[in-house]
Amino acid sequence: MLRFSGAHVFARQGRGLRVHLLPVLPVVRALAVAAALIALARPQSRDARVRDLSVEGIDIVVALDLSTSMEAGDFRPQNRLHVAKEVLAEFISNRVNDRIGLVVFAGAAYTQAPLTLDYGVVREVLKQIRTRVLEDGTAIGDALATSLNRLRDSEAKSRVVVLITDGDNNAGKISPLDAASMAESLKIPIYTILVGKGGKVPFPQGQDLFGNTVWRDTEIPINPELLQDIASRTGGEYYRATDPEGLKQGLQKVLDSLERSKLMEGGASATYREDFHPYLLAAFGLAALELLLRATFLRVFP
Repeated sequence: MLRFSGAHVFARQGRGLRVHLLPVLPVVRALAVAAALIALARPQSRDARVRDLSVEGIDIVVALDLSTSMEAGDFRPQNRLHVAKEVLAEFISNRVNDRIGLVVFAGAAYTQAPLTLDYGVVREVLKQIRTRVLEDGTAIGDALATSLNRLRDSEAKSRVVVLITDGDNNAGKISPLDAASMAESLKIPIYTILVGKGGKVPFPQGQDLFGNTVWRDTEIPINPELLQDIASRTGGEYYRATDPEGLKQGLQKVLDSLERSKLMEGGASATYREDFHPYLLAAFGLAALELLLRATFLRVFP
């Protein structure tokens, strides 16, 4: 007699596999509970970065001299203004959480960029400024007063003015020392940077027939004592920059001083990262798997 296989063979095999897999259900449930307990414990790991607690940062207004003397060539191959703009752009790029404003001055002073965290905008404004746009002169007092007005209503814990000039005050309605007294009363330090060598320096006198710049040594008066006095009265510092590297170092020293001030006021703290999310997802996934198995392949009939 011939024998043929029937469906009961597969049924027996299916029941055998299901019986062997039934003990898996308690294991899946136990793993789900364990993952849920770990998630509830909220595991954390320390972030390698350090968080600055001074959330507001520092409000900085830079007052930049645009008088024609900034065309002097003692920083050749570039003039004083070109070098100052390049160094300032780098200075601005190094700021974090600090608002930057820009005041320009010659015979008068104007706000070129209000306080902002958009450093790209300030750098773009900086690219556009040039000499011979304002009435000529060096109105240091007006520049400081305009800068202080930008900071007067600031709620930042630290407010500073950075003055970059190459000459003596010879224009404007407000004297530099009156402006310094105003800064002192507002508790706003002024950092002063004197640009250039002083005395006779190469100054452009036009171009020759071949389009080359004609230079002539010209006397440009400076007043380092005035800038020292302004910085001393207001709690700032005075720096002298006789070449591009000196200007970079001067601004870097200002930067270092501002960073020390920020750390003293705000401090720093380590941050921690929450790591419970993977365990929470695992708990939900395992619980769903158990329910799915109980309702389908490993369903137990009474």
